[in-house]
Amino acid sequence: MKVLIIHGPNLNLLEKRNNSIYGEKTLEEINNLIKDKAARLDMEVEIFQSNHEGQIVDKIQDILNKDYKGLIINPAAFTHYSIAIRDAIEILDIPVIEVHLSNIYKRESFRKESVIVPVCTGQISGLGYNGYLVAIDALKLLNK
Repeated sequence: MKVLIIHGPNLNLLEKRNNSIYGEKTLEEINNLIKDKAARLDMEVEIFQSNHEGQIVDKIQDILNKDYKGLIINPAAFTHYSIAIRDAIEILDIPVIEVHLSNIYKRESFRKESVIVPVCTGQISGLGYNGYLVAIDALKLLNK
């Protein structure tokens, strides 16, 4: 079972961001936890990070004709306004889970709306890096 993980803008600099919001792990540490969890569940993961909206859209479109069984995406700031990412996800015919390290509903008002989640299977918000691990479990269950 092959799954794509997409990390959006600024997640490559987690160690420089507010630990009380984003946690203390670096993106590399989170990616290693994701890979370990996936391996235990006999899943293959491809992990991609970009600060550029168009690259994220291209990556989503790239999986259309491939044998992916799910997408986990943390669109980061793009969550709140990227209709382009939303439209690319809407085309997919696989489960998609939106993940956020922080609880976006407990933050600034502009962060409380996701234009992405209406085209996703589900959303996990506020569990820190564990949100990715829960999302992997969910995709495994959704693909039984």
